[in-house]
Amino acid sequence: MPALEAAGHHVSRLVRRPLGSGEEAVVWDPPAAGPDSDALQEFDAVVHLAGENVGSRWTESQKVRIRASRVTGTALLSRALAAATIPPRALIAASAVGYYGDRGDELLTEASPPGSGFLAEVCGEWESATEPAASGGLRVVNLRVGMVLSREGGALARMLTPFRLGLGGPIAGGRQYMSWITLDDLVRIIIFALTENSLRGPVNAVTPNPVTNTQFARTLGNVLRRPAILPLPAEAVRLMFGEMGQELLLASQRAQPARLTAAGFRFEFSDLEPALRHVLDKSQ
Repeated sequence: MPALEAAGHHVSRLVRRPLGSGEEAVVWDPPAAGPDSDALQEFDAVVHLAGENVGSRWTESQKVRIRASRVTGTALLSRALAAATIPPRALIAASAVGYYGDRGDELLTEASPPGSGFLAEVCGEWESATEPAASGGLRVVNLRVGMVLSREGGALARMLTPFRLGLGGPIAGGRQYMSWITLDDLVRIIIFALTENSLRGPVNAVTPNPVTNTQFARTLGNVLRRPAILPLPAEAVRLMFGEMGQELLLASQRAQPARLTAAGFRFEFSDLEPALRHVLDKSQ
Protein backbone atom coordinates (compact mmCIF):
# COMPACT_ATOMS: atom_id res chain seq x y z
CA MET A 1 0.00 0.00 0.00
CA PRO A 2 2.67 2.61 0.79
CA ALA A 3 4.30 2.13 -2.63
CA LEU A 4 0.97 2.56 -4.43
CA GLU A 5 0.08 5.62 -2.38
CA ALA A 6 3.54 7.09 -3.01
CA ALA A 7 2.91 6.63 -6.73
CA GLY A 8 -0.23 8.73 -6.42
CA HIS A 9 -2.87 5.99 -6.19
CA HIS A 10 -5.78 5.96 -3.75
CA VAL A 11 -5.80 2.54 -2.07
CA SER A 12 -8.54 0.69 -0.23
CA ARG A 13 -8.23 -2.77 1.34
CA LEU A 14 -10.28 -5.95 1.14
CA VAL A 15 -10.82 -7.05 4.76
CA ARG A 16 -12.47 -10.04 6.46
CA ARG A 17 -13.73 -8.27 9.60
CA PRO A 18 -16.31 -5.63 10.47
CA LEU A 19 -15.18 -2.12 9.65
CA GLY A 20 -14.16 0.29 12.37
CA SER A 21 -15.65 3.74 12.70
CA GLY A 22 -14.70 5.84 9.69
CA GLU A 23 -12.63 3.02 8.15
CA GLU A 24 -12.56 2.83 4.36
CA ALA A 25 -12.36 -0.75 3.09
CA VAL A 26 -14.35 -3.44 1.27
CA VAL A 27 -15.57 -6.36 3.36
CA TRP A 28 -15.72 -9.97 2.21
CA ASP A 29 -15.83 -13.37 3.91
CA PRO A 30 -13.99 -16.04 1.89
CA PRO A 31 -14.60 -18.89 1.42
CA ALA A 32 -18.22 -18.23 2.39
CA ALA A 33 -18.95 -15.10 0.37
CA GLY A 34 -17.30 -12.63 -1.95
CA PRO A 35 -17.44 -8.84 -1.70
CA ASP A 36 -20.52 -6.85 -2.70
CA SER A 37 -20.23 -6.10 -6.41
CA ASP A 38 -21.52 -2.57 -5.90
CA ALA A 39 -18.66 -1.85 -3.49
CA LEU A 40 -16.12 -2.63 -6.23
CA GLN A 41 -17.39 -0.11 -8.79
CA GLU A 42 -15.35 2.85 -7.63
CA PHE A 43 -11.98 1.26 -8.33
CA ASP A 44 -9.79 1.22 -11.42
CA ALA A 45 -8.06 -2.05 -10.52
CA VAL A 46 -7.90 -4.80 -7.91
CA VAL A 47 -4.77 -6.59 -6.64
CA HIS A 48 -5.39 -10.03 -5.12
CA LEU A 49 -2.42 -11.79 -3.47
CA ALA A 50 -4.04 -13.72 -0.61
CA GLY A 51 -3.37 -17.40 0.04
CA GLU A 52 -2.65 -19.86 2.85
CA ASN A 53 1.05 -20.27 3.68
CA VAL A 54 2.56 -23.24 1.81
CA GLY A 55 5.76 -23.35 3.89
CA SER A 56 4.66 -25.93 6.47
CA ARG A 57 4.29 -29.71 6.19
CA TRP A 58 1.28 -30.59 4.04
CA THR A 59 -1.32 -32.65 5.83
CA GLU A 60 -4.45 -33.46 3.88
CA SER A 61 -6.36 -30.78 5.79
CA GLN A 62 -3.60 -28.25 5.11
CA LYS A 63 -3.73 -29.05 1.38
CA VAL A 64 -7.48 -28.41 1.43
CA ARG A 65 -6.87 -25.00 3.04
CA ILE A 66 -4.10 -24.16 0.56
CA ARG A 67 -6.33 -24.96 -2.41
CA ALA A 68 -9.47 -23.28 -1.04
CA SER A 69 -7.68 -20.10 0.02
CA ARG A 70 -6.42 -19.60 -3.51
CA VAL A 71 -9.05 -21.09 -5.79
CA THR A 72 -12.29 -20.44 -3.91
CA GLY A 73 -11.32 -16.95 -2.78
CA THR A 74 -10.19 -15.94 -6.26
CA ALA A 75 -13.35 -17.33 -7.86
CA LEU A 76 -15.56 -15.40 -5.41
CA LEU A 77 -13.72 -12.17 -6.10
CA SER A 78 -13.69 -12.70 -9.87
CA ARG A 79 -17.44 -13.32 -9.99
CA ALA A 80 -18.10 -10.21 -7.89
CA LEU A 81 -15.93 -8.11 -10.20
CA ALA A 82 -17.68 -9.45 -13.29
CA ALA A 83 -21.09 -8.68 -11.75
CA ALA A 84 -20.26 -5.03 -11.02
CA THR A 85 -22.27 -2.56 -13.08
CA ILE A 86 -19.09 -0.64 -13.85
CA PRO A 87 -16.28 -3.11 -13.10
CA PRO A 88 -12.65 -2.19 -12.51
CA ARG A 89 -10.49 -2.28 -15.61
CA ALA A 90 -7.91 -4.78 -14.30
CA LEU A 91 -7.39 -7.62 -11.87
CA ILE A 92 -3.80 -8.41 -10.86
CA ALA A 93 -3.87 -11.85 -9.26
CA ALA A 94 -1.12 -13.93 -7.72
CA SER A 95 -0.02 -17.33 -8.97
CA ALA A 96 3.38 -19.02 -8.65
CA VAL A 97 6.16 -20.64 -10.66
CA GLY A 98 5.03 -23.86 -8.99
CA TYR A 99 2.70 -23.96 -12.02
CA TYR A 100 5.58 -25.51 -13.98
CA GLY A 101 6.28 -28.37 -11.58
CA ASP A 102 9.76 -29.93 -11.50
CA ARG A 103 11.39 -29.13 -14.87
CA GLY A 104 15.15 -29.55 -14.38
CA ASP A 105 17.20 -27.08 -16.42
CA GLU A 106 14.46 -26.41 -19.03
CA LEU A 107 14.02 -22.70 -19.74
CA LEU A 108 10.43 -21.84 -18.85
CA THR A 109 8.45 -18.95 -20.32
CA GLU A 110 4.79 -18.12 -19.95
CA ALA A 111 4.16 -20.24 -23.06
CA SER A 112 5.54 -23.39 -21.39
CA PRO A 113 2.97 -26.06 -20.50
CA PRO A 114 2.02 -26.79 -16.89
CA GLY A 115 3.86 -29.39 -14.86
CA SER A 116 2.56 -32.04 -12.49
CA GLY A 117 2.18 -32.23 -8.73
CA PHE A 118 0.01 -30.62 -6.09
CA LEU A 119 1.34 -27.06 -6.54
CA ALA A 120 1.08 -27.23 -10.31
CA GLU A 121 -2.54 -28.35 -10.02
CA VAL A 122 -3.37 -25.63 -7.50
CA CYS A 123 -1.70 -22.92 -9.60
CA GLY A 124 -3.62 -24.04 -12.69
CA GLU A 125 -6.92 -23.92 -10.82
CA TRP A 126 -5.93 -20.62 -9.19
CA GLU A 127 -5.38 -18.99 -12.57
CA SER A 128 -8.54 -20.53 -14.02
CA ALA A 129 -10.51 -19.05 -11.12
CA THR A 130 -9.91 -15.57 -12.62
CA GLU A 131 -11.80 -16.52 -15.80
CA PRO A 132 -15.11 -14.91 -14.70
CA ALA A 133 -13.31 -11.57 -14.39
CA ALA A 134 -11.70 -11.95 -17.82
CA SER A 135 -15.04 -12.93 -19.37
CA GLY A 136 -16.56 -9.87 -17.67
CA GLY A 137 -14.18 -7.58 -19.55
CA LEU A 138 -11.40 -7.06 -17.04
CA ARG A 139 -7.75 -7.22 -18.08
CA VAL A 140 -6.47 -10.08 -15.92
CA VAL A 141 -2.79 -10.57 -15.11
CA ASN A 142 -1.75 -13.79 -13.34
CA LEU A 143 1.63 -13.14 -11.70
CA ARG A 144 3.61 -16.39 -11.47
CA VAL A 145 5.78 -15.36 -8.54
CA GLY A 146 9.09 -17.01 -7.69
CA MET A 147 10.85 -17.11 -4.32
CA VAL A 148 10.51 -13.61 -2.85
CA LEU A 149 13.67 -12.35 -1.16
CA SER A 150 12.80 -10.57 2.08
CA ARG A 151 14.33 -10.75 5.53
CA GLU A 152 10.90 -10.15 7.04
CA GLY A 153 9.45 -13.53 6.07
CA GLY A 154 9.37 -16.37 3.55
CA ALA A 155 12.12 -18.80 2.60
CA LEU A 156 15.07 -16.42 2.92
CA ALA A 157 14.09 -15.39 6.45
CA ARG A 158 14.00 -19.05 7.51
CA MET A 159 17.45 -19.65 5.98
CA LEU A 160 19.21 -16.83 7.80
CA THR A 161 19.69 -18.43 11.22
CA PRO A 162 21.30 -21.69 10.00
CA PHE A 163 23.45 -19.84 7.47
CA ARG A 164 24.60 -17.31 10.08
CA LEU A 165 25.57 -20.25 12.30
CA GLY A 166 27.63 -21.73 9.48
CA LEU A 167 25.16 -24.59 9.03
CA GLY A 168 23.96 -23.70 5.54
CA GLY A 169 24.70 -25.47 2.31
CA PRO A 170 23.24 -26.94 -0.88
CA ILE A 171 20.14 -29.13 -0.77
CA ALA A 172 20.05 -32.53 -2.47
CA GLY A 173 23.12 -31.89 -4.63
CA GLY A 174 22.10 -28.30 -5.37
CA ARG A 175 21.41 -28.69 -9.10
CA GLN A 176 17.77 -27.58 -8.90
CA TYR A 177 17.07 -24.07 -10.20
CA MET A 178 15.56 -21.36 -8.02
CA SER A 179 13.56 -18.58 -9.68
CA TRP A 180 13.62 -15.55 -7.40
CA ILE A 181 12.63 -11.90 -7.08
CA THR A 182 13.29 -9.22 -4.48
CA LEU A 183 10.27 -7.88 -2.64
CA ASP A 184 11.08 -4.40 -3.95
CA ASP A 185 11.03 -5.57 -7.57
CA LEU A 186 7.85 -7.58 -6.99
CA VAL A 187 6.10 -4.43 -5.76
CA ARG A 188 7.37 -2.58 -8.84
CA ILE A 189 6.07 -5.40 -11.06
CA ILE A 190 2.62 -5.13 -9.48
CA ILE A 191 2.52 -1.36 -10.09
CA PHE A 192 3.80 -1.91 -13.65
CA ALA A 193 1.09 -4.52 -14.29
CA LEU A 194 -1.59 -2.13 -13.04
CA THR A 195 -0.74 0.45 -15.68
CA GLU A 196 0.74 -1.55 -18.59
CA ASN A 197 -2.23 -2.41 -20.76
CA SER A 198 -0.25 -4.80 -22.96
CA LEU A 199 0.09 -7.26 -20.08
CA ARG A 200 -2.59 -9.89 -19.62
CA GLY A 201 -2.68 -13.57 -18.74
CA PRO A 202 0.28 -15.34 -17.13
CA VAL A 203 3.37 -13.24 -16.35
CA ASN A 204 6.48 -14.71 -14.75
CA ALA A 205 7.33 -12.41 -11.82
CA VAL A 206 10.96 -13.50 -11.52
CA THR A 207 14.35 -12.06 -12.43
CA PRO A 208 16.00 -13.03 -15.73
CA ASN A 209 18.78 -14.80 -13.80
CA PRO A 210 17.61 -17.87 -11.89
CA VAL A 211 20.34 -19.71 -10.02
CA THR A 212 20.93 -23.26 -8.91
CA ASN A 213 20.51 -24.11 -5.25
CA THR A 214 24.29 -24.48 -4.96
CA GLN A 215 24.84 -21.01 -6.42
CA PHE A 216 22.24 -19.58 -4.06
CA ALA A 217 23.83 -21.21 -0.99
CA ARG A 218 27.33 -20.05 -1.95
CA THR A 219 26.16 -16.50 -2.63
CA LEU A 220 24.20 -16.23 0.60
CA GLY A 221 27.18 -17.61 2.54
CA ASN A 222 29.47 -15.09 0.86
CA VAL A 223 27.15 -12.18 1.69
CA LEU A 224 26.90 -13.33 5.33
CA ARG A 225 30.65 -14.16 5.42
CA ARG A 226 29.93 -17.68 6.55
CA PRO A 227 30.80 -21.08 5.05
CA ALA A 228 27.94 -22.72 3.15
CA ILE A 229 29.21 -26.22 2.65
CA LEU A 230 27.00 -28.48 4.78
CA PRO A 231 24.79 -30.46 2.39
CA LEU A 232 21.23 -31.51 3.16
CA PRO A 233 20.47 -34.84 1.44
CA ALA A 234 17.25 -35.30 -0.50
CA GLU A 235 16.13 -38.15 1.74
CA ALA A 236 16.49 -35.91 4.80
CA VAL A 237 14.33 -33.27 3.10
CA ARG A 238 11.63 -35.83 2.31
CA LEU A 239 11.76 -37.22 5.84
CA MET A 240 11.51 -33.81 7.50
CA PHE A 241 9.09 -32.07 5.17
CA GLY A 242 7.31 -34.74 3.14
CA GLU A 243 5.51 -33.68 -0.02
CA MET A 244 6.09 -29.99 0.75
CA GLY A 245 9.84 -30.52 0.76
CA GLN A 246 9.72 -32.43 -2.51
CA GLU A 247 7.82 -29.68 -4.33
CA LEU A 248 9.29 -26.56 -2.71
CA LEU A 249 12.89 -27.53 -1.92
CA LEU A 250 13.77 -30.24 -4.44
CA ALA A 251 11.80 -29.17 -7.53
CA SER A 252 13.55 -27.10 -10.20
CA GLN A 253 12.04 -24.15 -12.08
CA ARG A 254 14.27 -22.13 -14.40
CA ALA A 255 11.72 -19.46 -15.30
CA GLN A 256 12.25 -16.42 -17.50
CA PRO A 257 10.22 -13.15 -17.36
CA ALA A 258 9.62 -13.10 -21.12
CA ARG A 259 6.46 -11.00 -21.04
CA LEU A 260 7.82 -8.45 -18.57
CA THR A 261 10.96 -8.03 -20.65
CA ALA A 262 8.95 -7.64 -23.86
CA ALA A 263 6.77 -5.00 -22.18
CA GLY A 264 9.84 -2.98 -21.18
CA PHE A 265 10.02 -3.65 -17.45
CA ARG A 266 13.45 -2.98 -15.97
CA PHE A 267 14.58 -4.87 -12.89
CA GLU A 268 16.36 -2.98 -10.16
CA PHE A 269 17.95 -6.22 -8.91
CA SER A 270 18.50 -8.89 -11.57
CA ASP A 271 21.65 -10.51 -10.12
CA LEU A 272 21.60 -12.47 -6.88
CA GLU A 273 24.55 -11.09 -4.89
CA PRO A 274 23.63 -7.39 -5.11
CA ALA A 275 20.02 -8.37 -4.47
CA LEU A 276 20.92 -10.22 -1.27
CA ARG A 277 23.19 -7.39 -0.15
CA HIS A 278 20.32 -4.94 -0.65
CA VAL A 279 17.77 -7.13 1.16
CA LEU A 280 20.11 -7.90 4.06
CA ASP A 281 21.62 -4.40 4.10
CA LYS A 282 25.16 -5.72 3.70
CA SER A 283 27.88 -3.49 2.27
CA GLN A 284 30.52 -4.89 -0.06
